Amino acid sequence: MRYNYVIQILTDPKRGGIFNLRKEKMEGLDLKQLGEMVKVIADEKGLPEETVLDVVQMAIAAAWRRENGDREMEVRALLDTHTGKAKVFVAKQVIEDGLAYNTATEIPLEEAKKLDKDAELEGTVEESYEVTEFGRVGAVAAKQVVLQRLREAERDAVLSAFEDKIGTVVTGVVSRVEPRLIRVDLGRANGIMPRSEQIDGEHWNVGERIKVYIKGVEHDDAKAQLILSRGNTEFIEYLFRQEVPELDNGSVEIRGIAREAGRRTKIAVMSTVPGVDPVGTFVGGRGVRVQAITGEIGDREKIDIINWSENPSEYIREALSPAEVMKVEIDGKNAKVYVTEDQQSIAIGRQGQNVRLASKLTGFDIDIELAKAPEKKKRKNAEDSLLSAISESTDDEDVSSATATEEADAEAVAAGSSVEEPSSELGKEIEVNSDEEMSGENE
Repeated sequence: MRYNYVIQILTDPKRGGIFNLRKEKMEGLDLKQLGEMVKVIADEKGLPEETVLDVVQMAIAAAWRRENGDREMEVRALLDTHTGKAKVFVAKQVIEDGLAYNTATEIPLEEAKKLDKDAELEGTVEESYEVTEFGRVGAVAAKQVVLQRLREAERDAVLSAFEDKIGTVVTGVVSRVEPRLIRVDLGRANGIMPRSEQIDGEHWNVGERIKVYIKGVEHDDAKAQLILSRGNTEFIEYLFRQEVPELDNGSVEIRGIAREAGRRTKIAVMSTVPGVDPVGTFVGGRGVRVQAITGEIGDREKIDIINWSENPSEYIREALSPAEVMKVEIDGKNAKVYVTEDQQSIAIGRQGQNVRLASKLTGFDIDIELAKAPEKKKRKNAEDSLLSAISESTDDEDVSSATATEEADAEAVAAGSSVEEPSSELGKEIEVNSDEEMSGENE
């Protein structure tokens, strides 16, 4: 049976309903049928009969308080499921005689002694009342309590069954696909995956098996249900933990994840063991580990794995990869990142995705600024280099020749000077001798 069928049992008089609330027939709360329905409700909801009986007794107490008492009263009820008879007990605090008191919650000591001879000041005694029937007002109150408490009891039962699985990934079967959510059958419980928790671009068909991350439990008017996700960062982390055993022994760690499901994910990793490459560890040989992740979430979503750094500037540089960053200026939680013009579009990314994910990952509000690109020396081609070398070689040869010529001339001059001097002296001697010979002949 479905939950709605139980509601019909509780309310439809044609089905022997407990709460007969038709206007033309102002019947109230049938206690005997209420007792008989405890087992039916317990079987339908998968709850212990004791839990359902407690809910029914709460409903009786609420109905009696609505019709016969006061909201401030502390009332409890006991129901005999075999006879359909019920009693309610109203707890009151014992006060001194002769004082003004609230009849709904207090009782003088003298009257308390009539109820319980062992009553003492500031103690508590209970007044009991037989419950025979309730009118329409009491029946409405009882119905509200039953429905609310059953939802809470069912939610607690689901929590008890899945409390050790919250925060883990489980496998279920798609039971229904709706425009805004996907319903998944997990066996003992059902879960829903809202649009905000789905991977953008994924499409599922009824009957397909699906891996989902259990975020928590919530309930509506029908039943308690698990909130599932495939689009959160925890889902990615869980998948990596299944593929990277080094995470379990602590040699590598995940320090942060930023994700836009179905589009791109950035994950910062570090190594605690010298010599271990954290990025290579997560990528795996020939990328097999990352391929296993993308095989689950889809090839459309790209995964960037970067090195985490204690230095905020280095961390921001890594987070903005593959863009090349010139300089990073940090002021509190704001960071100005300077890049060249050809790197600006890469740093920002398509529709600002790269800088947006980098901001989520690092925790800084990143602003991309243009930096002046450094001047690059003009590269010479091979012909220019060869001509330059030839020219330099020719110049060197000319300089060497000129230097040799100058040295030769200098030597020649020096040599000429030394020859001429003796020649002049010799001329003088010859000239003197000639004069002497001529004078001798005249004599």
